[in-house]
Amino acid sequence: MSSAQPLLPARPAERPRRHTRILAAAAVLPLLMGALGACGYGSQKKTDDQGSSALPAAGGEKIDGLDKVKVGYFANLTHATALVGLRKGGQIQQELHGTKVSPFVFNAGPSEIEALNAGSIDIGWIGPSPAINGYVKSHGSNLRIISGSVSGGVKLVVNPKKIKTLNDVKGKKIATPQLGNTQDVAFLNWAASKGWKVDAQSGKGDVSVVRSDNKVTPDAYKSGAIDGAWVPEPTASKLVADGGKVLLDESSLWPDKKFVITNVIVRQEFLKEHPKVVEAVLRGSVKTNAFIKANPEQAKNAANAALKEETGKPLPAEVIDPAWKSIQAIDDPLASTLHTEADHAVQAGLLEKPDLKGIYDLAPLNKVLKAEGKPTVSDAGLGVK
Repeated sequence: MSSAQPLLPARPAERPRRHTRILAAAAVLPLLMGALGACGYGSQKKTDDQGSSALPAAGGEKIDGLDKVKVGYFANLTHATALVGLRKGGQIQQELHGTKVSPFVFNAGPSEIEALNAGSIDIGWIGPSPAINGYVKSHGSNLRIISGSVSGGVKLVVNPKKIKTLNDVKGKKIATPQLGNTQDVAFLNWAASKGWKVDAQSGKGDVSVVRSDNKVTPDAYKSGAIDGAWVPEPTASKLVADGGKVLLDESSLWPDKKFVITNVIVRQEFLKEHPKVVEAVLRGSVKTNAFIKANPEQAKNAANAALKEETGKPLPAEVIDPAWKSIQAIDDPLASTLHTEADHAVQAGLLEKPDLKGIYDLAPLNKVLKAEGKPTVSDAGLGVK
């Protein structure tokens, strides 16, 4: 494969719907197993009770004179900063004052990158692999990583009746959220480390990789259409609640058991035109992470309330309690690990060796951290020149 990225869905299209949210079906991903049917993996655009495409502003003057900032994230606990901070009355909206947040919810990173490239969103919470892909695809001209957000929260959960050891994964059907997303790359890399061969694009090989929307993966597991999944929280704990067994926690594969599962990215043009808005979002992000660390139970309840808004029902205690314990809010993007993430994508055949210099701009974050009395973070030599 050339330096072109994993095949990405088209730009999400919007269809208005009052009182709930606007579904923006980016595309439909046919699953490999017929029992699963097909599932969309684009974005959902939330609306308030008046049908507005933005959350109520906190009040005060608009920052940089901007009416709203379009923000993307996932309805996963690995996006806890966004789930907690973007809620009505949350720290991020508070820091934006009169500038409204217009939120878009995605299933996985590649579709969010497409939205960022198209200008459909300005800022997003996203995994490292799609951020790398997006940066390389635009030849370094579109996005910047501007902060970390969450570490951990990814597990390989399997059917214990079919898979008892790591070696038993060979020959089985394992789900990941989307071709080229962070978990997809991580699983392909792990499979390669076992000496197994898998065609990254088709998912066929010594292991069958089934790209499955996180929302339908638990049903696919219960139906027997898949034998396990390499997925983020809360999907991993949902599978455990359905009888699955955690066979591997991805954190065990990383030094000090730390790896960034979620970063904050921004369109370069937006950063240039609205630096104060970006700084406000980062200030809200840092304050939200501090709140999560200091008030884990209250933050967990806030995240669960946000998930209820997105999915229609909250997570039961047997799912959210173990899931919440496996994630860690973090401002540092752990830039030194990005080369490893990129190497995984290269080894999986999804990317040629990339030049990542300039992918980070941590100056706004470090300004916020200094003001909050916190230590600054390093871009590991991959920052803007």
